[in-house]
Amino acid sequence: MPTTVTTDRPTTDPVDRSAVTTLTTAPDSLTAPDTLTHHERQVLSAVGCGLRDDEIAAALALPEEAVAGHLARVLVKLGLRDRAAAVVHAFDCGLVVPGHGPRARAARPATQAVSVQKPPVQKSPVRKASAQKASVQATSVRAVARPQVRISLLGPLQAWRGGRCLELGHLRQQAVLAALALGAGRRCLSQRELLDDVWGLEPPATNVVPVYIYRLRKALHDGCDGDDRGGGGPDAVIERGPRGYQLAPGAVEVDVARMEELVAGIGRADRAGDPLQALHLCSQALELFRGEPLAGLPGPLAELERLRLVERRVAIVRRKVEWQLRLGQDAEVIDELFALSAAHPLNEPLAAMLMRALYRDGRQADALTVFERARRRLADDLGVPPSRLLRRAHQMILRGE
Repeated sequence: MPTTVTTDRPTTDPVDRSAVTTLTTAPDSLTAPDTLTHHERQVLSAVGCGLRDDEIAAALALPEEAVAGHLARVLVKLGLRDRAAAVVHAFDCGLVVPGHGPRARAARPATQAVSVQKPPVQKSPVRKASAQKASVQATSVRAVARPQVRISLLGPLQAWRGGRCLELGHLRQQAVLAALALGAGRRCLSQRELLDDVWGLEPPATNVVPVYIYRLRKALHDGCDGDDRGGGGPDAVIERGPRGYQLAPGAVEVDVARMEELVAGIGRADRAGDPLQALHLCSQALELFRGEPLAGLPGPLAELERLRLVERRVAIVRRKVEWQLRLGQDAEVIDELFALSAAHPLNEPLAAMLMRALYRDGRQADALTVFERARRRLADDLGVPPSRLLRRAHQMILRGE
């Protein structure tokens, strides 16, 4: 059975010239913008491949100044901010396929095979079966392996890959990632939607969304092997589809989605009359919060989601406390209710729960003090009297029920 011995002979040219020269004869891409000329499409494709201006000039037989001029017109026509945005656009519109550019081809060393005849070796059936099983297992592992990133929005935005915290750039760029994470598994976001979500009524002067997507793709791939960094290749954490950008399904774990799963589980345990399971799930959901959700992130979407997630946390605490009160765990909930009431002084249901917990713990005077403080705060801040819920809790304590 012949055995092949390979001898690596890497090329000295950093660019595969035969691959680059196909740019001069390739037809215009159907997905490239109609506003670009043939030469501008070629320059955009070459930029997407990572070539420098001098390399593009040599490949297309153009003066280097002409290449710079074509690139400048491409940026203006497409509303792109810089060369990095052009790279992203080349990937997104299909002009470039990750891992198939001229530089990637040149990076693969050329090999020369030399055949050496050796007598065939017969494998035993057991060894052959073991080898086949190992091959199948290795193939299966490769098939299911995907980049895994964890993103936390229930506090200041953070992301981890392999247990290592990633650097996500400035706050506006982080807000773009937060918008994608909030829509993970549910919808794609177009550039227009991202602009509205992150900038609102004050959009940037230039189209910076592709630049931020490019940087985020690189950041989310930080520390992993592979060809794909800033492009939208098969291993990209951020994908580009016909309707916009989205986080690749199954590649990212978002704590908000996990929290919603736990809330659904709390509802099922509540309906099943299982207080211990409901309490356990409430505690798991509350442990996901690391502070104010989306802390410091700008934009209309972040502001709305921050309010929604804060209310979500308060609702989970209320359900947890209700179960604890039913189980007679009054003393355990008082400190938590005091802290939450101080953070949300106008939340009357929280005040009523705190009053009941204090009263049942034998602290009637403290319970009445909570009512008086809430009554004054409602009058001073909102100009309204206590609600029926708060008045009923007050009367229950006065009657000693």
